[in-house]
Amino acid sequence: MSRVLVTGAAGFIGSHVCEALLERGEEVTGLDNFDPFYPRALKEENLAGLGRRGGFRFVEGDITRHALPLERVAAVLHLAAKTGVRPSVDDPTAYVAVNVMGTTRVLEAARAAGVRRIVLGSSSSIYGDATPRPFVEDAPAVEPLSPYAASKRAAELVAHVFAHLHEMRIMCLRFFTVYGPRQRPDLAVSRFTDQIARDVPVRAYGDGSSEREYTYITDAVAGVLAALDWTARPGAGACVAINLGGGEQVRLDRLIALIARAYAREAQVTRDPDQPGDVRHTAADLERACRELGYRLRVGIEEGIRHFVGWYEARHGRQF
Repeated sequence: MSRVLVTGAAGFIGSHVCEALLERGEEVTGLDNFDPFYPRALKEENLAGLGRRGGFRFVEGDITRHALPLERVAAVLHLAAKTGVRPSVDDPTAYVAVNVMGTTRVLEAARAAGVRRIVLGSSSSIYGDATPRPFVEDAPAVEPLSPYAASKRAAELVAHVFAHLHEMRIMCLRFFTVYGPRQRPDLAVSRFTDQIARDVPVRAYGDGSSEREYTYITDAVAGVLAALDWTARPGAGACVAINLGGGEQVRLDRLIALIARAYAREAQVTRDPDQPGDVRHTAADLERACRELGYRLRVGIEEGIRHFVGWYEARHGRQF
């Protein structure tokens, strides 16, 4: 039985990944620093079920300052990061410190401990607006629009160096707007659901024509586990980027309408200007994910929104 270190274990994706690893019989060490970007209590809720299960150990620690708990670890799933495009515009130094320097510390600690298998959480934001759609992983991606996007692309480049110099097998997963139960409260699906549930105006940026690929959490987690298995395949060191997307571009106004439909009401929408750093469109080419990981989408946007609204109501009750 192998042990996997999951950084960012108390977060949205990280906590789901820990659950899935335990379900398939892995031992897991979770690491998180409870960054105050959103309330600690929500992250502790994410961990509550994990703490009652055998095979899980949690360590509170910061990848930028503390030693990593790498005892008996065979692979690292590095999901810890400073998140959010808009906040990164206001504090770029912090994003570089965590997402670039922190990632470098994780990779160096793994190298020193003899751990060659790494999965690195990256982002669709690295493609910016200049990359032709659908985004293919071999696109240069050298025109990011936010410090967050730049820090994620820089982390990928550091990973390439480690794979080349130290025979490490690293997969960089470019997540496309993952949503589902326990999603961060500041993200669109969560925020719009809360506003529509309480029958208050939805605050949307832009004219509603921007498009995103929304990836349901169970599909994203399946991709993460497949990436972990890829790192265990025989072969020399390599660093490969893979898109994990939802397979459909969804306009912002359609997303709002889908959530409102789940509540059988019309959404009241207030429009704010487009925000600096936001990309207008995201679209994932999933050919490599299908070929390398056997990635298959199971949950489309309409089903996923119904699942999310059901979870929200189970947690908060009907708001009207």
